[in-house]
Amino acid sequence: MRLPVYSAALAATVLASTTAVAQQASLQGRVREAGTGQPVVGCEVYVRGSRQIARTDSTGLFTLSRLAPGRQQLQLSSIAHEPLRTEVDLPGTGGVFDFELTRRERQLKEVVVAAPQARFGQTRLREVEGTAIFAAKKSEVIIPDNLVANLATNNARQVYSRVAGLNIWESDQGGLQLSIGGRGLDPNRTANFNVRQNGYDISADALGYPESYYTPPIEAIKRIQLVRGAASLQYGTQFGGLLNFELRQPEPDKTVSVVSRQSVGSYGFFNSFNSVSGTVKKLSYYGFAQYKRGDGWRPNSHFDSKTAYADVRYQLTENLKVGAQFTHMDYLAQQPGGLSDRQFARDARQSNRARNWFAVDWNLFNLSADWKLSPRANVNLTTFGLLASRKSLGYRPNFVERADDESQLRDLITGQFRNAGLEARYLNRYGLGSARSGVLLVGTRLYRGYNHSIQGFGPTGRGADFRFVNPEEGLSNQSSYSDYRFPNYNAALFAENIFYFGEKFSLTPGLRYEYIRTQAEGSYGNVERDLAGNIIANTTHQEKRTSPRGFVIGGLGASFKPVEQREFYANVSQNYRSITFSDMQIANNSLVIDPNLKDERGYSADLGLRGEQGQWLTYDLSLFALRYNNRIGEVQISDANDRTLRFRGNIGRALILGVESYAEADVLRLLRPSTEPSRWRWSVFGNAALIRSRYTASQNQQVVGKQVEFVPQVNLKTGMQGGYGPFKASLQFTYLSDQFSEATNAPNSPQDRLPDANAAVVGLIPAYHIWDASVSWERRWLKLEASVNNLGNAIYFTRRATGYPGPGILPSDPRSFFLTAAVKW
Repeated sequence: MRLPVYSAALAATVLASTTAVAQQASLQGRVREAGTGQPVVGCEVYVRGSRQIARTDSTGLFTLSRLAPGRQQLQLSSIAHEPLRTEVDLPGTGGVFDFELTRRERQLKEVVVAAPQARFGQTRLREVEGTAIFAAKKSEVIIPDNLVANLATNNARQVYSRVAGLNIWESDQGGLQLSIGGRGLDPNRTANFNVRQNGYDISADALGYPESYYTPPIEAIKRIQLVRGAASLQYGTQFGGLLNFELRQPEPDKTVSVVSRQSVGSYGFFNSFNSVSGTVKKLSYYGFAQYKRGDGWRPNSHFDSKTAYADVRYQLTENLKVGAQFTHMDYLAQQPGGLSDRQFARDARQSNRARNWFAVDWNLFNLSADWKLSPRANVNLTTFGLLASRKSLGYRPNFVERADDESQLRDLITGQFRNAGLEARYLNRYGLGSARSGVLLVGTRLYRGYNHSIQGFGPTGRGADFRFVNPEEGLSNQSSYSDYRFPNYNAALFAENIFYFGEKFSLTPGLRYEYIRTQAEGSYGNVERDLAGNIIANTTHQEKRTSPRGFVIGGLGASFKPVEQREFYANVSQNYRSITFSDMQIANNSLVIDPNLKDERGYSADLGLRGEQGQWLTYDLSLFALRYNNRIGEVQISDANDRTLRFRGNIGRALILGVESYAEADVLRLLRPSTEPSRWRWSVFGNAALIRSRYTASQNQQVVGKQVEFVPQVNLKTGMQGGYGPFKASLQFTYLSDQFSEATNAPNSPQDRLPDANAAVVGLIPAYHIWDASVSWERRWLKLEASVNNLGNAIYFTRRATGYPGPGILPSDPRSFFLTAAVKW
């Protein structure tokens, strides 16, 4: 008899549910601006008496579901518009309503919003930031303040630990130069990225010599922005993409704020970083000075470095701000030289070069203006310049085990860089009718460089004496010399547009027109000697080359956001890299350069998923492809006298495919999601890149099918960060599998049973794994930090240098300790 009772109860429940659903209705609406009819984007619509809030999309539309029919009181609020309270009569079948908001007549003063710092060490760029579009592009943002790491030495292994797939070269203890690459790109001085500081170029010459001898101190950096190959449309055509150092800004609510950080470490390391910042009425300022020195792990590795920076900004009107920035950096470093496979296997700490020196003097200038035309339109104008020099002096024989004879002349190379440029950008958020809206970016770039490179004979002795001498003054291992000027010109026009199709899907096409004119004017020569060392011939050849070219590259990105915290993205962009000064003419007895070198062309593509899960997880999982045509590289050849030489030319066509993944989880929030944030913190992260690279075509059959150089098949970095209250600690593990240093995949290695005494520049870079640990404690105005790098004391190397600071294997530092005391007031 119970069955009818249960059946009746079930029927009543279903009927009640059906009735309840039938009594719910949806309210749809469109919000426009009074007078212009433009859709109001991001307007919040709140139903009074309930918890329901909706936000208008790019077309001004919103939807509120599960409302009771009848009178509903709504409140609409939007920045730059007057709030609106209104009442609607909602039918049982739902309804569509139109609303108008009145624009505020008065402008509010600039305010600063303070919020807790992000819990993770990395985040991503928004679709639009300032006057730049990053929609559908693979991007990473590193926030040094969120890291527990060795910042005093610019330790790239820790700072960039959350960026998947980066290959990092380690060349000096102090982090004087940053050398990172990815996806098969040469890490040397980060030359395959467009490297910028606060949005303007800092490399020696963006076209002809894109190497970065200056790296800002991590202690002065607010954010590091990295955008992969799709950045070619806005920031230059490089395969690597954009690397932008955003330095700290003036303190907005203090007249004077001072930070002083003093660090000491192993092998005589000392670093002093001091900054001052503040705002006085409409004027704001920030500046720092840094001094850094060290003796290095190996003999003959001493360095002294000085860096200074000044940033002054003035708010002319509520909508117009201007600024000026100046950066100076100089350093002198002694270079211990490279090792052969046999030398590294016997004693990685040894040095047989006591006369090699490197000096850099860098001066950067910038003037900028930011103009807010309207709440939807902005203009940015940036002019920048560089006055710089770099000098390298030393003994560089083909056979690196050869003893250094102080009576011989040294090889001296000097470079003078004089560059200036201008970039203008206009960004507008616009509406088209009632169904579409978008963001348009157009810009232009003008760039002029005039650079002078001389290579010749330097003095005997051990000192850092950077002056040229006549070859008659002594014997020399180097027989060639050159003197070239490189006047270059570049003009570019670019445009990108975000087309929004509803609230979830968008397309971002872009185009860039580039005109490049590179020139080389100068001479090169050769000195011939008899067996007694007497000069019997000295021949000089004049040369002038001009290479103008214009071309258009394009790209397309797509983004789909099924929910606010999850995004599928895809992009494909063309890339281009012109030949550099080094590709044109550098005198080197062991290097032959193809005189018919061609520019490199190709494309890069990404397909990925990124987002957040609640407040406990952030992730980015992606596939990438990089197609490289006319790739410039080096292979070993033999000349008519059976001497082993390196040949630099267009090696062939390469295809690089891979998976890049990054995830970071707040473990405590995962375990206790409903509790309030506590003083305990514990997060874990991991990034992995699995890459397959091959040369698919080449005139040299020894190259076809070989692995592309500088591409470890496995690149893994993982670690954790935790703490309680003012105490924080981090532990990190890094692993890179075997990689090759040149295109024929020469297999020699120091790990061979009988390491080769002649092998140094080419060969295998064996797999290595490194542990790093750091701790910090902070209380009001005082902060203490400590780091142990290479915790397991591994003996390894990341680079076989072809020239300075080698040639040969450059051993990385063993276990090193560092302490920092910082005060702020």
